[in-house]
Amino acid sequence: MSLAEALDYARVNQPALLAARARLAATQADARVPRALYLPRVAITAQVYEATANNSTALVLATPGPDLPRIGGTRQNTANWSPSPSTLAAVGVRQEIFDFGRIGSLELLSDALVEVDRGAADVARLDLDLAVENAYFGVQAAKRIRDAAEAAYQRSKTNRDAAAAGVRAELRPMIDLTRAEADLTRFDVARIDAVEAVFSAQAAFAAVVGVPDRALDAAGDDAESPAAPSLDAAIQGAFDRDPLIRQRLANLDAQRATTRLMRSELLPDISLTSTLSGRAGGATPTTGAVPEGNGWIPSVPNWDVAVVLWWPLFDGAVAARVRASEARELQRQREVDEVKQTLGAQVQEVYVGYEAATQALPALRAAELAAQANYEQALTRFKAGLGTAVELADAQNLLSQSEVNTAVGRFRLATARARLGRVIAENL
Repeated sequence: MSLAEALDYARVNQPALLAARARLAATQADARVPRALYLPRVAITAQVYEATANNSTALVLATPGPDLPRIGGTRQNTANWSPSPSTLAAVGVRQEIFDFGRIGSLELLSDALVEVDRGAADVARLDLDLAVENAYFGVQAAKRIRDAAEAAYQRSKTNRDAAAAGVRAELRPMIDLTRAEADLTRFDVARIDAVEAVFSAQAAFAAVVGVPDRALDAAGDDAESPAAPSLDAAIQGAFDRDPLIRQRLANLDAQRATTRLMRSELLPDISLTSTLSGRAGGATPTTGAVPEGNGWIPSVPNWDVAVVLWWPLFDGAVAARVRASEARELQRQREVDEVKQTLGAQVQEVYVGYEAATQALPALRAAELAAQANYEQALTRFKAGLGTAVELADAQNLLSQSEVNTAVGRFRLATARARLGRVIAENL
């Protein structure tokens, strides 16, 4: 895969990112719950009793359903322990009229919690992007080092052949051939290690991207890293986009909404309620007749409409919880300040590393070109009988190390630019 293909695939299939998105979706579903509190509540109840009815000919069991006002006849003689039946069937509706900000506080709290999880999902995505980029550049660097090791092996083989020809022609001492053989073996081992490193890097790349294959190759050659913004622009961009800062700010908003919600517990609530009911009690009333069915049929109709005001005037526990939440607000604010300070220092540190890698790469390339020229001169001198095996081996080692250094330098620059993009949340 190319880097763009790997990023697209990982963002769709990586389990860690899918889990973060699932948490965000669940929190968004939770955020819709407070808004449903504005909808009316409709409930029904049906009740049948066999019980004493002293002082009342109608029994009603309180339920969290319809709001049932007290309706019923009374008896003056209340020493009868014989049971009488009572029945009730009712449907009721309650509609919130005005809650003085209680539901609004719940909405603010829910929205803030959504932002917290959205920030967590963005953190997961940025971390995944960085891991994919590092793994991709790791494969590219491993392949370059493998190619350098292969080239070093082939050069060493050429040197060994030249030394062997010189020994056969009695123009070179045997020590030149044994030195060349030793160098060839060493470069062969390095070549084997480099090939193994490529397989390991490809396996790591496959695991990070989340493909089912055991190994994934990095397609194409990585392009030049895009130019970085200035340090001031990078720090400001990080403050504007960093999801961890947004998380901390959302935590602060959530705590403020929690404080407001706690205060609203001592505010009044106004609602509209209405109930349609049928009921009957089998006990003999003081006046009038027993309803038809002797209480077993809810045949006495009633309806009501009411506006209900409920106001808890004082609750010491609520006041204590409000003070605790206000202290927690200060904590959340300090956490925001802490993250900003840490992020600024982190951006500066990563930026310095990127600048160093940018400046080092041209020097590494120049050193590689110089080492190439030095090796060609040493090889020419050796074939002409003017140079020694030690001189040629030194030139070979210098060139091989320069090629590896250039590959590592390109890797350092690419990963440094990726880290800078991560720390300033460039991909959001």
